[in-house]
Amino acid sequence: MKPLVACCLIMALAGCGQVAPLKPAPGQSLPVKPLMAKETPTAAQLLEVPDIARPQRVDELMRRSEPREPDRFDLPPPDGGAAPTIEGEALPAEPQDTGPVTAK
Repeated sequence: MKPLVACCLIMALAGCGQVAPLKPAPGQSLPVKPLMAKETPTAAQLLEVPDIARPQRVDELMRRSEPREPDRFDLPPPDGGAAPTIEGEALPAEPQDTGPVTAK
């Protein structure tokens, strides 16, 4: 029982330390002023999380399934294979005549 009480007292004592503003280590200085900045940022400013690091959540749900619009940048694979087709869409017929072209 005594070790448990002692452990709780030590943890409670450790939790009530005073929090002081951050300062550089002795003999060190803050980072140099950024090239385009008007002044050197403080330690608190350096610890601020920029808005871009916490993007807003988008809760826009799809209400119904809709086909995608055609994408003009949807190119065939680089190996020269045929591009995938959409169901129900027919490919243009290729000429069956593979002989040399002759003038008529």
